[in-house]
Amino acid sequence: MLEEVERWLSTRSWSLTDRPLHQILAAKQRTGQSVSVVLPALNEEETVGDIVAIIRHDLMQQVPLVDEIVVVDSGSTDRTSEVASAAGARVVHRDEILPRIPTVPGKGEVLWRSLLVTGGDIVCFIDADLKEFSSDFVSGIVGPLLTDPGIDLVKGMYDRPLGGAQGQGGRVTELMARPLLNMHWPQLAGFVQPLGGEYAARRSLLEQLPFPVGYGVELGMLVDALHLVGLDALAQVDVGVRKHRHQDGQALGRMSAAIYRTAQLRLARGHLIRPSLTQFERGEDGFEPRTYSVDTEERPPMAEIAEYASRKVA
Repeated sequence: MLEEVERWLSTRSWSLTDRPLHQILAAKQRTGQSVSVVLPALNEEETVGDIVAIIRHDLMQQVPLVDEIVVVDSGSTDRTSEVASAAGARVVHRDEILPRIPTVPGKGEVLWRSLLVTGGDIVCFIDADLKEFSSDFVSGIVGPLLTDPGIDLVKGMYDRPLGGAQGQGGRVTELMARPLLNMHWPQLAGFVQPLGGEYAARRSLLEQLPFPVGYGVELGMLVDALHLVGLDALAQVDVGVRKHRHQDGQALGRMSAAIYRTAQLRLARGHLIRPSLTQFERGEDGFEPRTYSVDTEERPPMAEIAEYASRKVA
């Protein structure tokens, strides 16, 4: 491992106990920074309500750490919006944000648009499919941003069990993202969960980053943040165990293709030879091909969007 990464691991990797909640709250009061929590959600009625309710109870009613909880619904066909609203979140539909630019499917699209409907100096993203959720996920990753002005982005790190096996989750991370980072951006080799959906960053950083519209958003954000603010402005906090709904192997293949494409673009800003992925499913007559397009679009830094700039002036 690079000596720089070893040093980073010893100085920028923390546990929850390193920053007790009272210390984080004191820093928030002292600095006057506001915190927005964003949950991108697509058909998550079974889990989104509990997540919102826990954050609201623990970090808004019990202590004043979080200033707003926003659920951005990216086209749910179940009761995600109703459940989230009943639990205390402000719910905004993806298509209602920046209607001048037609929406495309994808997680990164939702995260990018969320910057226009939130006001926090610090924006904390939490996936909406987490089970047995703890508000430590939020306080843990927000803490360094409130207490240390030199930190710009914090990722959560955690165990990811798969079935009954500990540490076997995160298959795309181990098979795709970690090899890519180690080979091409070795400074980022110390991130335990580079693709994790729980992370927080300063708005001043997020508004300068391009957002891949799909699953490549987390890798793209890490790589671009490294080049923009440097390794020492990035950090990670151990928040325990992350349990969520696991996707099947073919869905993971499509996710991997999007992540590889994001990496490829950043390596060469070159031409993607074939922006599609063919997979196979067994049918009545044997294996049948299914071809899916790979996300090839990215949204520009939000600071370049006129509506965002005018909102800041107002």
